[in-house]
Amino acid sequence: MSEGRPFCELKAAERMEALGVVSEARELSQSHADRSVTMIDSNPPFFAAYGSLFHSRPAAGNHEAEAMEECDLPLVDLSRLSDELQAEQCKREIVTAASEWGFFQIVNHGIPNGVLERLREEQVRMFRQPFEKKADEKFLGFLGDSYRWGAPTATSLKQLSWLEAYHIRLSSATYPATTSTSRCVVEELSSAMAQLADRLTGILAQGMGCDGSYIKENCKRDTCYLRLNRYPPCPVAGEVFGLVPHTDSDFLTVLCQDNVIGLQLKKGGRWIAVRPNPGTLIINVGDLFQAWSNGLYKSVEHRVVSNPHLERFSVAYFVCPSQETMIQSSAQPAIYSTFSFGEYRQQVQQDVTLLGYKVGLTRFLASCRRNKHTNAQLLP
Repeated sequence: MSEGRPFCELKAAERMEALGVVSEARELSQSHADRSVTMIDSNPPFFAAYGSLFHSRPAAGNHEAEAMEECDLPLVDLSRLSDELQAEQCKREIVTAASEWGFFQIVNHGIPNGVLERLREEQVRMFRQPFEKKADEKFLGFLGDSYRWGAPTATSLKQLSWLEAYHIRLSSATYPATTSTSRCVVEELSSAMAQLADRLTGILAQGMGCDGSYIKENCKRDTCYLRLNRYPPCPVAGEVFGLVPHTDSDFLTVLCQDNVIGLQLKKGGRWIAVRPNPGTLIINVGDLFQAWSNGLYKSVEHRVVSNPHLERFSVAYFVCPSQETMIQSSAQPAIYSTFSFGEYRQQVQQDVTLLGYKVGLTRFLASCRRNKHTNAQLLP
């Protein structure tokens, strides 16, 4: 290791040696010989920013991210919705998958492969930009600071995500649309995913005895999000997640992933790796749908494991309502208390900041809220 230089100025391999990650440092040094300067400059400075977490980690820091088995998610062919004889059976399969798995995959979804391929090309190009450029620029004129990486509140390696992402609020009201290829592709894909999500949420609403107007009226373009993800190769993949275990704080998520395995979900108390299936999209239920359906549909904990050699790309569309939208269980007795989406997000952010992880719907169990209210009344 070089003497007398600040930790943040050391090369990645030197920083890892300083942290005691010797074998990974050698591997990274070797890989640097095969990488371009552009690739190195584009990666976020994980080791420089989170060096203290590596210093304080236990000797055996492996988070045991390897799943016990791989699985294929329930597969639904949406073309059957156009067949009068098969439409109802197709809808039942969607409802069953959302109830039993919380995850399913779809084919013949209506989003052209050309749109997905163009988005992936633009996604790769955008993430190949120098890190400083990604961190400083406003993304394609969309609202807010969309570029994110790592985990600012992490206090241990198990809370750190080896990830960079553009988290885009889909509002075109504040900033005029540009004519860039990237902006056009993002707009085209988000519009196609919104139509698909609207179709699926309508079917799921019918499956619980409601119509789809509630979600359609409260989840507008400017309340939903598109997230472009890149998981860089991680030299300490056995110790850091690509994305930490969590559930989604939305109604429904539409996910398009590449062919690098990494997504895992929890089923029956065990982590299961989801095999990539080219040509399919993955759908998963979010916390808000679980609450609204009174537990009929399952928002399942999932994560992404990091890869020591391969980068991984994905894009996700999140069906979110406005902050003021009230989420109320559709059946009685209600499992969850009534809450606003803004209140839910605030509680999630508070828990992540204070505890290092998301607690989620457990905070809003009706029984807990009733007990809290009763105890407050008993106080002098």
